[in-house]
Amino acid sequence: MMRKFFGKNEPEIDDEEAPKRSIFDRMKQAVSRTRESFSQKIADLAALTRTVDESALEELEAALLTSDLGVQTTTAILDALRDHARHRAIEGGAELRDLLKAQLRSMLESPQRVAPTPAEPPKVTFLVGVNGTGKTTSSGKLAAWSRAQGRSVLLCAADTFRAAAIEQLEVWAARSGVEMIKTRQGGDPSAVLYDAISAAKARRIDDLYVDTAGRLHTKSGLMDELDKMRRTASRLVPGAPHEVLLVMDATTGQNGLQQARQFTQSAGVTGIVLTKLDGTAKGGIAVAIARELNLPVRYAGVGEKMEDLLEFSPAAFVDSLLE
Repeated sequence: MMRKFFGKNEPEIDDEEAPKRSIFDRMKQAVSRTRESFSQKIADLAALTRTVDESALEELEAALLTSDLGVQTTTAILDALRDHARHRAIEGGAELRDLLKAQLRSMLESPQRVAPTPAEPPKVTFLVGVNGTGKTTSSGKLAAWSRAQGRSVLLCAADTFRAAAIEQLEVWAARSGVEMIKTRQGGDPSAVLYDAISAAKARRIDDLYVDTAGRLHTKSGLMDELDKMRRTASRLVPGAPHEVLLVMDATTGQNGLQQARQFTQSAGVTGIVLTKLDGTAKGGIAVAIARELNLPVRYAGVGEKMEDLLEFSPAAFVDSLLE
């Protein structure tokens, strides 16, 4: 259970005054825009339907598609509901809601797996994705999240291509109270990664977060550079990188999903950081990601503040969406 997201040096919040809200409460607030459009349609359906028939399922289909679950995931849900109805009638909208919640939760939980923990520190995590998704911001927030768990953290500024990326990560490092290894803009990302891993090993740092350059899967030069970084990490730390987190912008919906599908094939992605979940009415993309990419959503960005990063809970997400 995460009680706070700041290290002791974080200046922006007073722990004595900070409201202690549960993950459910924070997730509920984050998906409020999705819930307003989606849950209301389900509520109307539940109020009007005594026995769920094909007409009711068609209304449900429209609600699912509007929330950006996508055609494949929506079809899978409806097929499961129809199969249930063939064996035993779905008696009313309330039962339909319960069955839908079970389906959504199952899809989100299916790819969930325990994050790897190396025998010896550091645990090396790469953050990858295209520019503009919140990758550098997420690196800083993850550093603060790890510190809140009592773990030591080091940041690596391996995005040496984008102007001001190093300076931006420096700000987040200062705010989260962790050190950062960097080089000059245009420097060799693998070289700064080598320095960062060497420093992390020498200091017995628990978590090393590596902010990589934003890239498209079609940019072969940058993808080759990422492969070089993976080889560098594995030479220095057995099994590294232990996690490769793809940072996705929830507001891009199905377009982002297609992009993510290509990334998972070329970058060895092990999980998703879903940012800007609070800024979209199409939060159903989280379910589509889990089912269609067979990847766990590890974290959800729910705001701009340092503490606005939640360890993703399928149960809290579904309950928040269909309370």
